[in-house]
Amino acid sequence: MKKFNFKRLLKFLVNRVFITGVLLAIQVALFVIMLAGFQEYFVYFYAICIVLSLLVVLYIVNDRSNPGYKIAWIILVLIVPVFGGLFYLLVSGSLMNRRVHKKMHVVEERIKAAAKADKEIIKELSYISEDAANEARYISRYAYSPLHKNTYTEYLPMGEIKFQKLIEELKKAEKFIFMEYFIIEEGIMWNSILEVLKEKASQGVDVRLIYDDMGCIMTLPYGYNRKLEAMGIKCCIFNPFKPVISSILNNRDHRKICVIDGHIGFTGGINLADEYINAYEKHGHWKDAALLIKGPAVWNLTSMFLSMWEYIKGVEEDYDLYKPEEEKLKAINSQGFVQPYCDNPLDNEPVGETVYLNLINKAKRYVYINTPYLIIDNEMVTSLCIAAKSGIDVRIVTPHIEDKWYAHMVTRAYYPVLLESGVKIYEYTPGFIHAKTFVVDDEYGVVGTVNLDYRSLYLHFECGAWLYKTESVLQIKEDYIKTLELCQEISLEECRKISLPVRFLRALLRVFAPLM
Repeated sequence: MKKFNFKRLLKFLVNRVFITGVLLAIQVALFVIMLAGFQEYFVYFYAICIVLSLLVVLYIVNDRSNPGYKIAWIILVLIVPVFGGLFYLLVSGSLMNRRVHKKMHVVEERIKAAAKADKEIIKELSYISEDAANEARYISRYAYSPLHKNTYTEYLPMGEIKFQKLIEELKKAEKFIFMEYFIIEEGIMWNSILEVLKEKASQGVDVRLIYDDMGCIMTLPYGYNRKLEAMGIKCCIFNPFKPVISSILNNRDHRKICVIDGHIGFTGGINLADEYINAYEKHGHWKDAALLIKGPAVWNLTSMFLSMWEYIKGVEEDYDLYKPEEEKLKAINSQGFVQPYCDNPLDNEPVGETVYLNLINKAKRYVYINTPYLIIDNEMVTSLCIAAKSGIDVRIVTPHIEDKWYAHMVTRAYYPVLLESGVKIYEYTPGFIHAKTFVVDDEYGVVGTVNLDYRSLYLHFECGAWLYKTESVLQIKEDYIKTLELCQEISLEECRKISLPVRFLRALLRVFAPLM
């Protein structure tokens, strides 16, 4: 007979996730008890809730949000009219606290002032390509992210390579290290980085870390920020998770940013956990990507980090203190144009999706895409299909081994309509592909954190780097071609052989995909 493990049970009972689940269950139970206690007034309660749900539907119809998001909510509210309207008000995020919007607006104004666009660089780009210049102008205006040249970029096609490069550059830090990540987990990768951060903090380097509380709820112990502060590492948590049903839980900091001394930066899909460097197998082989940036374009990442730090801490930073030394910038002479950018879910401007749509619509020969999720709206489906129908070679690589069964099922639900239009779809058979990359016509590239799903495109704080005619664009393409050799191409015939129950479940999940 197996011996009862009291320590394991105790650890489970004090686990933050378990306690949170219990508290949420208590809230639901109290709500049910309250309703039971008002049975004699149920008719009035029912009438009020129906009116509320109708008002909510009217609000949703006239809201500026994505049509797919609207449809999902309208169906949910109409299916459960008694609680649907109330549930929407609690968790949708559309009626988010005005204080949060006001606070973010103040930070936006600060980053706008810091991110002064160099009109001469865009003018220079317009002589080469007006299409490229138009997209650069859009990013500059709506993401407050100026265009740069003379910036070195190197595409890092695996987490292991990014990890090695990151450690090398961190050890060179002299002034400051800024890190902002969605997931951090103790293990080989993070512990190695932490040792360097501790050493640098002890040397007087300004070391700061932001991590998302929801992203780390299963990977870091509660109060981990205090442990880091005791090591001399300044730390703050984005949107601390509270066991209360609330709309603000929808907005997460999904960015991955590292800035070293203002002239070296990293971004891309790689979090700080061991599966990202294949130190252990979580969902088969983990394929990811990152971008190393050296030069003036790193300033965009610096200002992104500082703006988020200001937002969380409620302080004002002197951005000029963190500008790179001119001498170090002069030493860099690299071809092409680089524009790191951010996406803010509170400004009603879907920068991440618009950048992708512009790339698809401008393509003349090919569009190659890596994405872990393919849960897209009508605009994205239409653009991909039109491009393929027009003779553009459109290819999309998704995972073969899923990390979330429901997300993978919805991803596959989109295959038939895309395949019918000529889009080629591949699944990465060794495991899970987490890279978020676009490469177009040997000219354009994007490496970042933005997944092709509703959460990334509409609800999360994201970032990426737009590239035009840099050496790294061809590096992305080269890696993509190599990745295809490890992929299984999906045919339309395979999709049509799927059983009726699976088709029904996929269709049902696809309707509610915007809410996942």
